[in-house]
Amino acid sequence: MNILLIEDDREAADYLKRGLVECGHQVTHADNGDDGLQMALQKTYDVLLIDRILPRRDGLSIIGMLRADGNLTPALILSALGEVDDRVKGLKAGGDDYLVKPFAFSELLARLEALVRRSQPRNSLGQYQVADLVLDLNTHLVTRSGKRIRLRPREFHLLEFFMRHKDQVITRTMLLEQIWGYRFDPQTNVIDVHISRLRIKIDKDFSKPLLHTVRGTGYKLSETP
Repeated sequence: MNILLIEDDREAADYLKRGLVECGHQVTHADNGDDGLQMALQKTYDVLLIDRILPRRDGLSIIGMLRADGNLTPALILSALGEVDDRVKGLKAGGDDYLVKPFAFSELLARLEALVRRSQPRNSLGQYQVADLVLDLNTHLVTRSGKRIRLRPREFHLLEFFMRHKDQVITRTMLLEQIWGYRFDPQTNVIDVHISRLRIKIDKDFSKPLLHTVRGTGYKLSETP
């Protein structure tokens, strides 16, 4: 994804930019509303990540002006204002989603990707594919080189998550939050066990491994190590 981040808090911006870049995305940063608006008007982005309260021009004003100009780039609003009225104002101003601070990075990433998916033509086949590995969301059928691979429900969900984020580094924290619903590290080997099982099923009997370990960081599903 090519993301425009408009955030005046330097620490928060550095954190978001670092995390998004580590996941394989491109991030352009503006630290005030006027610059952010000009960047959004001058260049095409996949999604906008906009703080609500900004110097020079607030986030809702930016979105309103973009929509008035015919710019329909999906926009996710970040804000410490979490009351229902605040969220409603953000969405009525033209925002596509609203995330209240503090938030989990994995949720932010999932919401951004959902916005981009909704803005793109739907895959009528309902499939994800990496090399010769194919996952069908409609039939829950997984094949590699035409050979059926039988997965347990958790393994299927894990593989789907990897395929949605192909070529991106997936951290253990992201897996704990998105697959197991933990907001903390339970200090178990649950991830290692499931990764090992999944790797055996999708890689063991094939010449080219697809599920790679990124030492000290996490994992990546990719044709290239």
